[in-house]
Amino acid sequence: MEAYCDIALVGLAVMGENLALNIERHGFSVAVFNRTGEKTARFLATGARGRAVAAAYSLPELAGLLRKPRKIMLMVKAGRPVDEIIEQLLPHLEAGDILLDCGNSHFEDTRRRSARLVQAGVRFLGVGVSGGEEGALNGPSIMIGGDEEAYRELAGLFDKIAAWADGTPCAFYFGPDGAGHYVKMVHNGIEYADMQLIAESYHLLKSALGLEAREMAEVFRAWNAGELESFLIEITAEILARPDEETGRPLVEMIRDQAEQKGTGKWTCQSALELGVPAPTITEAVYARGLSVLKEERVEAAKAFPGPRPPYAGEKAKFLAALRNALYAAKICSYAQGFALLKAAGQAYGWEMDLGRAALVWRSGCIIRAGFLDRIAEAYGKSPGLVNLMLDPFFSERLNRVQTSWRWLVATAKELGIATPALSSSVDYFDGYRTADLPANLIQAQRDYFGAHMFERTDRPGKFHAIWRDGEKG
Repeated sequence: MEAYCDIALVGLAVMGENLALNIERHGFSVAVFNRTGEKTARFLATGARGRAVAAAYSLPELAGLLRKPRKIMLMVKAGRPVDEIIEQLLPHLEAGDILLDCGNSHFEDTRRRSARLVQAGVRFLGVGVSGGEEGALNGPSIMIGGDEEAYRELAGLFDKIAAWADGTPCAFYFGPDGAGHYVKMVHNGIEYADMQLIAESYHLLKSALGLEAREMAEVFRAWNAGELESFLIEITAEILARPDEETGRPLVEMIRDQAEQKGTGKWTCQSALELGVPAPTITEAVYARGLSVLKEERVEAAKAFPGPRPPYAGEKAKFLAALRNALYAAKICSYAQGFALLKAAGQAYGWEMDLGRAALVWRSGCIIRAGFLDRIAEAYGKSPGLVNLMLDPFFSERLNRVQTSWRWLVATAKELGIATPALSSSVDYFDGYRTADLPANLIQAQRDYFGAHMFERTDRPGKFHAIWRDGEKG
């Protein structure tokens, strides 16, 4: 069997097929394999027809098609399937070969696999790929972690297949083992928050102002022309303007209000808890999806608890301006939480996490691409040690400017009985962060009272325990 392919790709779902075509289009020959050979054959006869793509119908055959050191990209479902394919591949690999896991794997799994493959002499990269089907085909955002030498060998390929912004490829190496997948996980956590914030804005436009879908589409188009410019705002306008072919009604109104999730948002929240990093906007976005699934319960609760639901009776222009400000401020908070998490993870796992690079890698190709990512990159470029994005002069000025209308908007939503968990938690995050004296002193007193957990004093260093009850021994 002649070895002539530059790289292999395992897993031919839509993302895998599109990524294979992207790689081939940039001058690399690709060998492909799928667990079901029928899909491989179909891909060769359709999308890959006439291209430098070779089919393999077994893993030994796949390994035999590759030039050495072999480079094999995995595009399979996260979890056990990744472990299974790695174990099946290992007998056919040699020292120095490179495996790339380009799925949505949990970063801890990537760390474990990295350690396992080091023992086998195989180099491993955990690669986060964002941008959906279109990004995979035309240029995704690529977040790379793992063996640095392996990355350098593949840097040219990554740069060619990635999205580009301002002459720079959106493909960066973030550190060893699970660093790349961690950055991708946080990207997805911010994505959850961003989507929830936009959904709450849609809910307010619909329920408080009574706007029709096409009117809301125009609002989002206008917002996308300003500071809120982003891929998600752009597609929201397109979604709201789309009629259903069967009924003629707005298609969005024909979609059941139950949001699914694959787990990356949950992982972000779990990591935030483990590292002690407050991420309430991201967490509330995950909880909101969970609440949406309780459709039957919500229908019954709507009957049991009618509550306030009047339309907003005030000035429409004031409400729209406040909602725009609230959405912008809450987006700043969600990104601030995500970048604080990246900073903490870098310290906890020994990754030299470049936060400016994280902003740059998300400027194009990925789902959370947005105009103000340039500002975030600039903030960390000027101050690499910036402890929280909200403290950067650019963002602090905007938060100070909009905080009054932001609070008014959230308070008005509460009066109308419209749930805004992400918008509301963002205000609380902002207010808690800017409060010099929080009531946590009382919590610590309570902990010392019932559990002798001790506390620190404001007037001198050390740990102390108080005698709270008569007769208690010191």
